[in-house]
Amino acid sequence: MRVICHGGAGGVPDEPEPRQAVLDEAAGTGAAESDAVDAVVAAVEVLEESPRFNAGCGGAVQSDGVVRTDAGIMTDGREAGAVASMPGVANAAAVARVVMEETPHVLVSGVHAVDLADDFGVAVERDLLTDDARADYEDADPPAPDAGPREHLAWLDERFAGHDTVGAVAHDPDDDSFAACTSTGGRTFALAGRVGDVPQIGSGFFCAPAGGASATGAGEDIARATLTRRAVRHLEEGLDAQAAADRAVAEFGELTGSSAGVIVLDEGGAGSAYNSEGMQTSVATGPE
Repeated sequence: MRVICHGGAGGVPDEPEPRQAVLDEAAGTGAAESDAVDAVVAAVEVLEESPRFNAGCGGAVQSDGVVRTDAGIMTDGREAGAVASMPGVANAAAVARVVMEETPHVLVSGVHAVDLADDFGVAVERDLLTDDARADYEDADPPAPDAGPREHLAWLDERFAGHDTVGAVAHDPDDDSFAACTSTGGRTFALAGRVGDVPQIGSGFFCAPAGGASATGAGEDIARATLTRRAVRHLEEGLDAQAAADRAVAEFGELTGSSAGVIVLDEGGAGSAYNSEGMQTSVATGPE
């Protein structure tokens, strides 16, 4: 099993070494699994449980003071599942897997996704707001609890920021299968209920027989450019994983003028590229 993980494309982190250690743990955890879907979910769960990353327990707070999580997962057989806008659910990747494997749907959102998580044994009603995020929100003079969307939009106009995400792609050489998974807490001070690229097929995640990709960055622009579908299409055209990642990010930058990163995995190996200040990744290979 080969797994590549990313911890989000954005600025250079204040403490890169501890973050890298968690990424290495995540990649190694995934690589120890014997199935590609198990691998990406296990890897992403390690990152969702770390407050150092914008997913799960470290998710970004929205304009109403609530952390809502999104995730998506896909296999090379085009099976897919996604969830969006879930308060109190850290392990969004596991719920996306439930959607893929247990429902006839591709995307479930909001409180109904939380109910689905609860019914299938994924922990709910967790406090995802870290002390730092809570302090930042309180210091930003947020809207009153009964304020309407227009007031929220006026407040976030100069505050909406950030675009870290986590993700993983796995390749199982035993059956030449791939899986890709991405999970996020969104963007800081986004409008309550905002959903970005992460749960959208071809934007935050994509997988096909040629390989898989997971994206991170400015979600609205990633969705407009369908970044992961673009990267996998380059694999289908014959580029290797690194060349596909490089070309997809270059095209993204030309199209949007925005920042993002992508990890890509094919049968031959892993690739990653970004045009932000930084993006940490980790690659691991399990025992044969």
